[in-house]
Amino acid sequence: MTDADLLTSHIDGDPHAFSEIVRRHRDRMWAVALRTLGDPDEAADAVQDAFVSAYRKAESFRGDAAVTTWLHRIVVNACLDRMRRKSIRPVADDELVEAAERDTPIPDQTGDRDVSMEVSAALKLLPPDQRAALVLVDMMGYSVEDAAQVLGVPAGTVKSRCARGRGKLAPILSHLRNRSDLSRVSSPEGSRTS
Repeated sequence: MTDADLLTSHIDGDPHAFSEIVRRHRDRMWAVALRTLGDPDEAADAVQDAFVSAYRKAESFRGDAAVTTWLHRIVVNACLDRMRRKSIRPVADDELVEAAERDTPIPDQTGDRDVSMEVSAALKLLPPDQRAALVLVDMMGYSVEDAAQVLGVPAGTVKSRCARGRGKLAPILSHLRNRSDLSRVSSPEGSRTS
């Protein structure tokens, strides 16, 4: 069954359909939340809030986007709501390493881990709207158009948020640019970010 079929079955009363949607998408949703919030506990809570919201509001799905896009939008909004409601506590280095290892196993390369931690810390310095755009486009591999659908803004807004965010990150992370031992910073899809 497709995600849309499962959502329709859920709306029609199938008690197992929504569980299958959660099973299919929970890992990717958690990865988005973790990269957006930087705190594993906050990310888990945001994903839980998002899935509860999606469960309750399934009838509001209009079908003009993919179910995954709809879910990503709900997760990103849940993250942004959490960030607005309270200041996220600083995440200890060991928590970041543990979360990164859970999210994407990386060979034991201390340099890559240090870079990943530096990038995560730098992302936390950005305003939530810029951070969300950069996470979706640069770390999760979304196209600008898909990120725009998830965030509910025009593609031009995503482009400008990414450009402003990259502009703010560039001086913070400029020391990483010319490292000969740096081949990539890992993300779930293995895309290149720096």
